[in-house]
Amino acid sequence: MKQLLELLGFLALMQGGTGLLHEFTDWHVGLVQRIGFLDGYEVYASVALIVLAFALFAAAESRRSG
Repeated sequence: MKQLLELLGFLALMQGGTGLLHEFTDWHVGLVQRIGFLDGYEVYASVALIVLAFALFAAAESRRSG
Protein backbone atom coordinates (compact mmCIF):
# COMPACT_ATOMS: atom_id res chain seq x y z
CA MET A 1 0.00 0.00 0.00
CA LYS A 2 2.87 2.34 0.83
CA GLN A 3 4.43 1.82 -2.60
CA LEU A 4 1.09 2.46 -4.32
CA LEU A 5 0.66 5.75 -2.46
CA GLU A 6 4.21 6.75 -3.38
CA LEU A 7 3.62 5.89 -7.04
CA LEU A 8 0.38 7.88 -7.14
CA GLY A 9 2.13 10.77 -5.41
CA PHE A 10 4.95 10.68 -7.93
CA LEU A 11 2.51 10.66 -10.86
CA ALA A 12 0.51 13.55 -9.38
CA LEU A 13 3.71 15.52 -8.77
CA MET A 14 4.91 14.97 -12.33
CA GLN A 15 1.57 15.91 -13.88
CA GLY A 16 1.28 19.01 -11.71
CA GLY A 17 4.83 20.04 -12.54
CA THR A 18 4.41 19.47 -16.26
CA GLY A 19 1.11 21.36 -16.15
CA LEU A 20 2.87 24.38 -14.65
CA LEU A 21 5.71 23.96 -17.13
CA HIS A 22 3.18 24.07 -19.96
CA GLU A 23 1.50 27.19 -18.63
CA PHE A 24 4.68 29.18 -18.11
CA THR A 25 6.75 28.03 -21.10
CA ASP A 26 4.14 26.88 -23.69
CA TRP A 27 5.77 23.49 -24.00
CA HIS A 28 3.10 20.97 -24.89
CA VAL A 29 3.60 18.43 -22.10
CA GLY A 30 1.36 16.95 -19.44
CA LEU A 31 -2.29 15.99 -19.28
CA VAL A 32 -3.83 18.90 -17.39
CA GLN A 33 -4.15 21.16 -20.44
CA ARG A 34 -5.80 18.36 -22.46
CA ILE A 35 -8.80 18.07 -20.14
CA GLY A 36 -11.54 20.24 -21.61
CA PHE A 37 -13.45 21.29 -18.51
CA LEU A 38 -10.27 22.72 -16.95
CA ASP A 39 -9.92 25.44 -19.62
CA GLY A 40 -8.79 28.57 -17.82
CA TYR A 41 -8.07 26.71 -14.59
CA GLU A 42 -4.96 24.77 -15.61
CA VAL A 43 -2.67 26.54 -13.14
CA TYR A 44 -5.05 25.86 -10.24
CA ALA A 45 -5.40 22.21 -11.26
CA SER A 46 -1.63 21.84 -11.50
CA VAL A 47 -1.09 23.37 -8.07
CA ALA A 48 -3.84 21.12 -6.68
CA LEU A 49 -2.05 18.08 -8.14
CA ILE A 50 1.20 19.13 -6.47
CA VAL A 51 -0.57 19.57 -3.11
CA LEU A 52 -2.24 16.18 -3.60
CA ALA A 53 1.17 14.65 -4.30
CA PHE A 54 2.57 15.93 -1.01
CA ALA A 55 -0.51 14.65 0.82
CA LEU A 56 -0.01 11.22 -0.77
CA PHE A 57 3.66 11.23 0.22
CA ALA A 58 2.69 12.11 3.79
CA ALA A 59 0.09 9.33 3.84
CA ALA A 60 2.67 6.87 2.50
CA GLU A 61 5.11 7.84 5.25
CA SER A 62 2.48 7.32 7.93
CA ARG A 63 1.82 3.77 6.72
CA ARG A 64 3.82 0.90 8.14
CA SER A 65 6.25 -0.70 5.70
CA GLY A 66 4.81 -4.17 6.31
